[in-house]
Amino acid sequence: MNAPAICSRYRLTEIYATLETMLRLLFAFFFLLLPLAEIACFILVGRRIGLMPTLGLVVLSGVAGIVLMRIQGFGVLARIRQSGRQGRAPGKELLDAAMILIAGILFIIPGFLTDIVGLALFLPPVRTFLWNRLVRNMVVVDIGNMQGGTRPQTGPDRTIDLDRDDFHRDGRP
Repeated sequence: MNAPAICSRYRLTEIYATLETMLRLLFAFFFLLLPLAEIACFILVGRRIGLMPTLGLVVLSGVAGIVLMRIQGFGVLARIRQSGRQGRAPGKELLDAAMILIAGILFIIPGFLTDIVGLALFLPPVRTFLWNRLVRNMVVVDIGNMQGGTRPQTGPDRTIDLDRDDFHRDGRP
């Protein structure tokens, strides 16, 4: 199955115009509508549970975001290393790391709506769902072995490089 090719300058211009429109809408949402919605949520929650508990929840969510980002971030880094050892591209693991970073930032931003979105991004099933949606629209191109140099691959290297302090004999010559 071949990916659709973009073959005309007109088509590229149309795509750039669409992307520009999307970026403007995102800008409007994040910098105009989201703060207004967060203020409305603060007022509603503050009326319901009071000022001090509302402020406590905001501070607690920020601390929770930092802690969760740290805990889950180390797990993702371990999975990225494991993917590299197995010789496969760590695409899903990198997306997980990006979503955890975004989720942590959303938790640190004061507000209840951003906390809800951040909490959703911390959940592995949500990240898997988003990964599956993204993969459907991706075309993976294998460009072969990206090994540099002129030495051919001959198998595992038998050389062990040690510092002088790391080497000792256990009674054997």
